[in-house]
Amino acid sequence: MSSQDIYPSSITNIFPHIIFGMTKLINSLQNPLVKNILLLQEKPRERKQQNLIVIEGFREIRLAISAGYTLQALLFCPDFITDNELSQLTSQSYSSFESVEINPEVFNKLAYRKETGGVLALATPRKIHFRDIPPRPKPLVLVLETVEKPGNLGAMLRTADAANMDAVVICDPQTDIFNPNAIRASIGCIFTMPVVISSNQETLQWLRNNRIKMFATALTAHRFYHETDFRSPSAFIMGSEAYGLSDYWLDEADELIKIPMMGKIDSMNVSACAAVVIYEAMRQRNFR
Repeated sequence: MSSQDIYPSSITNIFPHIIFGMTKLINSLQNPLVKNILLLQEKPRERKQQNLIVIEGFREIRLAISAGYTLQALLFCPDFITDNELSQLTSQSYSSFESVEINPEVFNKLAYRKETGGVLALATPRKIHFRDIPPRPKPLVLVLETVEKPGNLGAMLRTADAANMDAVVICDPQTDIFNPNAIRASIGCIFTMPVVISSNQETLQWLRNNRIKMFATALTAHRFYHETDFRSPSAFIMGSEAYGLSDYWLDEADELIKIPMMGKIDSMNVSACAAVVIYEAMRQRNFR
C-alpha cells in the first residue's frame, strides 16, 4: 500500500519531503513542515483549505484520538516526552500517521505552552451533525450564537464537559472552533463534547423537533435563572460577547432568563454566565 492509499492527497502534496513509514528528523526552523504548521496555527483559511488542524499537548492528542480524529503527523521532542508516553499515543491511534522527531529549538518555536508534553499533532478535523448527538431522555444543550473569542469558547466547552452536557451547538460562528487558542482553552474538551456547527434556523428546527425547551439569557428577562425549572429537556441560548443575543433568539426562545447583577455594571463574561446557569440546571437534576 502506498502513502497515497493511507493519507489524503492533501498531506502528501503539502509534505512531499516526508518519508512515509519511518521517523523523519527535523532540526531546522526553515523546514517546510515547520513553516506550514506555523501557518496552520495562525490562519483559519489555511486550516480550512488544507483540512488540517494542529493539536498541542499529550492530553489533548489522546482525547482527539479517543474521539476518532485521524492523525496525519505526530511531531515529538525526545527531550520532553518519554518513550512510554510516545508509545501510548502510537498504540492508541487506530490509523497510520507520520512520525516526526524535532529538536528543542523547533519544538519551542511551534509550541505555545512548554509544558504540553513535548508533542504536537496534525489531524483531520471532524464535522459533527445533529444526528450524531446521543439521544437521552432529558438532554441539556448549550447553544452559542456568533461566539467570537476562542478563550471563552474553550472555557464553555470545559464547563459543558464537566456537566456532561449532551451537546454544544455553535450558530453562525465568528471564530474557528479549531483555533489553537480554543483547543488550548478547552484543554481538549473540544474533542470530548459533540460540537455542532449550524445556522440559527437549523438549530431552532432541531430543538423544536426534539421538544427541547429554549432558555435565552437576556438582561430584558423578567425571571431569574434560579426561579426557573430546568428539569425537562433544556437548551441555554447565549449570545456574543459584544452584542448578546440577536432578536431571532430573543423572539423564538420559550423563555428569557437573567442572572442577578448586584454591582455597578450589568454584564458578566459569557463563559461565567454559562457556568452559572448550567450548574443550576445540574443542581435541580441532582447532578445526574
